[in-house]
Amino acid sequence: MRFTSEQRLDDGVLEREFILGEIPGTLWTPGSEPAPLILMAHNNGLPKGDSRLVARARRSAAYGYAVATIDAAGCGDRPRSPADEQTRADLRRAMRAGEPVDEIFESLVGPLVEGAVPEWRTTLDALLALLEIGGPVGYSGWTAVGIRLAVAEPRIAAAGLFAGGFVPRAQREEARQVTIPLLFLLQWDDEGNPRQRALDLFDAFGTKEKTLHANLGGHTGTPWFEAEDGNRFFGRHLK
Repeated sequence: MRFTSEQRLDDGVLEREFILGEIPGTLWTPGSEPAPLILMAHNNGLPKGDSRLVARARRSAAYGYAVATIDAAGCGDRPRSPADEQTRADLRRAMRAGEPVDEIFESLVGPLVEGAVPEWRTTLDALLALLEIGGPVGYSGWTAVGIRLAVAEPRIAAAGLFAGGFVPRAQREEARQVTIPLLFLLQWDDEGNPRQRALDLFDAFGTKEKTLHANLGGHTGTPWFEAEDGNRFFGRHLK
């Protein structure tokens, strides 16, 4: 892991950009003491520099967590294959035409998850070697990746998942194997995520400690107080 830039923010949080092989990422750390780590992922190829993700990360770092995000394979500014670009074009066309899009989403999101999870695990190995990160580890964000990490990565102790975004069939099945504490956020009027499908997914999770927070509004309308509730959730399980 090589740090390429750093800046001290007004609240004392240290923000650093890094490169790990071909993986670009950002790490926020709250101070000199080793801090629990939250891996923070955005949905379906959005960049690590997305303003909503950065705002969430900075709030969590100010709360006392180390927070890291990456542009996984095919995400952000990283190259996308011609097949991925064609699938995205097919998706846009189908949505404009009002046609069914589940199978197109499946062919797009499934490979994104398969490519992202190994890179998140490689990043986690490097982060836990840093003196300023003491563990344990939480995950926040993209539900499909969070499900796979919760099943495949025993170092993930708790997860906050956003119900928005398509979850492939493989991860809907894997949800039954998830046993860590979960906080599941649902926007009741999310135009891109059928409400009943999200509720069915919440019901499928195998963990005995799961909480559903539902708020009125569309996909990007999650209230900011949910960020504070999320920090308290991680406080119960990471500190």
